[in-house]
Amino acid sequence: MAVTQQEIESWLWESANILRGPVDPANLRDFVFPLLFLKRLSDTWDEEQAKAVAKFGKDLDDETAADFHTFQIPKGCHWADLRRAAENHGVVIQNIMQRIEEANPTRLAQIFGSAPWADNNKMPAERLERLVDHFSQRDLSPSTVSNDLLGGGYEYLLKRFSDESATSAGQFFTPRAVVHLLVRVLGPQPTDSVYDPACGSAGMLIEAATEVVQSGGKVGRMRFYGQEVNQTSAAIGRMNLLIHEVEDAQIRREDTLREPKFTDAKGKLDQFDMVVANPPFSLKDWGADKWAIDPHKRALGGVPPATKGDFAWVQHMIASMKPETGRVGVVMPHGVLFRGSSEGAIRQYFIENDMLEAVIGLAPNLFYGTTIPACLLFFRATKDKARKKHVLFVDGSKRFTKGKNQNELSVSDVEDLFSVYESNGKTEKPDIAARLVSHDEIAGNKYDLNIGRYLKTAAAEVVDVAEALASLDEARTNLATAEQAMLERLKAAGYA
Repeated sequence: MAVTQQEIESWLWESANILRGPVDPANLRDFVFPLLFLKRLSDTWDEEQAKAVAKFGKDLDDETAADFHTFQIPKGCHWADLRRAAENHGVVIQNIMQRIEEANPTRLAQIFGSAPWADNNKMPAERLERLVDHFSQRDLSPSTVSNDLLGGGYEYLLKRFSDESATSAGQFFTPRAVVHLLVRVLGPQPTDSVYDPACGSAGMLIEAATEVVQSGGKVGRMRFYGQEVNQTSAAIGRMNLLIHEVEDAQIRREDTLREPKFTDAKGKLDQFDMVVANPPFSLKDWGADKWAIDPHKRALGGVPPATKGDFAWVQHMIASMKPETGRVGVVMPHGVLFRGSSEGAIRQYFIENDMLEAVIGLAPNLFYGTTIPACLLFFRATKDKARKKHVLFVDGSKRFTKGKNQNELSVSDVEDLFSVYESNGKTEKPDIAARLVSHDEIAGNKYDLNIGRYLKTAAAEVVDVAEALASLDEARTNLATAEQAMLERLKAAGYA
């Protein structure tokens, strides 16, 4: 019988429920995703081997069989070998995963992450045995569970884990409706290179590929790149890409702002057609002390505040887009639109160089880990004639559906926001305001991009109390430092 999406999702969620209790909710993903991927690899290998045997007979040699296999699985590393193990399943799993990574160094190195499989305190043996038994219930070969079905199940797990642990798992998962809107506006093409410098579970890259396919194109000539600082998130992203058949992809690990990994032989930043990301909001200790002398010359318009790395991500993304075809889409907190001093100078730089194309304000409480509203900023190396020397402001703050934990964007919300963007605000949609604003008007407002300045119906700014208090504390510290410096100068001059 055909397997339904709901059956796969329910079955996968039951695997998480098996671990519930002794395993912290924030760590469920560390165990469930790698074991799911191992089962998929093993069942796929078995199916490919059966095709080879059907064509050449049972006596075919390993070299001939290898042509049928997407990945190599060493002897003793199949799911059946794990099932035969009488004890120490954690040690066996750890060994199997390590050997598979070593057998496929180019594509699977470190893909299983670093979960403590053999630590009975973090993964009780009894629960692990039950988890192995549970995954053994279903054949996960592609002919039984298609890539679309398994990919949908994978996305379902990502969302459920994020729902349960907003402050940890949620940080690497962007709501899919927001991802769809971002990608739709950027318009990926079948020949594009796509880059996400804070890729998490790789949802942005997968959505770019999906958008091309749904538009009737092919992804054979597309290239996908991502960087992620968290080892577990990077591994989950790589698994996600393979399950969705996005194979021409590279995910590299490291802090993007301090050590970008996509550079040429001379150390110059690689550049891409499409750059898209949802980086961490208002990152502290992001490397501001070295940004002014950044070897990649990313400090476009100045150095962002030391305790708020938002514009550093934007600067990195703009420096990473191609000079002719490049476009950037990024999720940002509303503060970047109006915060003063150094951020004002950066906004002025982007406006005067006619890079900023559009600002789309979203509803509050759409994202995991924060209730504040966010906005989408879009930049283009070459803007359409109608948008030159202008910025399109769109207020979508009233378009949302109230959910259990977060508000949500519906399919119609996304389509309406895209229609308004595409028409430069000329298309009217319920509860969406928009206007194409000239650079002269923005300059007259001292490069303040607060949506409420240009759209009178825009929702009032929702204040993040913690961020406001942190900003007040920073201002007080700066004031005290300035007063002390002034006092010392007065003393030196003999006035005090």
